[in-house]
Amino acid sequence: MALLALITFSNVLVRYFTNESFAWTEEFSVFLMIVLALVAGSASVARNRQIRIEFFSDSGSPTRQRALARFGALMVAVLFTLIAVLSVRTVYDDFRYGETSPGIGVPQWWYTIWLPVLSVAIALRALGLFIRRGRQP
Repeated sequence: MALLALITFSNVLVRYFTNESFAWTEEFSVFLMIVLALVAGSASVARNRQIRIEFFSDSGSPTRQRALARFGALMVAVLFTLIAVLSVRTVYDDFRYGETSPGIGVPQWWYTIWLPVLSVAIALRALGLFIRRGRQP
């Protein structure tokens, strides 16, 4: 987060004083925002703090609450497993066709490789939550 703020602020200063922009800062800022969102999503899944409708998830018997919590964790795991599988194709295409980033010209797969990696991490954390919820009395 600090790196994101630092490079964005430096780009603002350069733009203000020179009316020019560093193209690499915008490209890298977008990449860092996506990584930040995925890492924060992974942390929220591990702590069971993801968005849900509490009217349904916190009402009813403890058995029902546990079943809904397990169902939610399982659906998060399925979603992010699907995202990981589908995004591997994007990484492969970026690598195979030699796509380069528009701002600084580095291989595009350097950026896209993180989507399947972090999606697998979120899916594994959701599976861990599913197992933990199943062990609760």
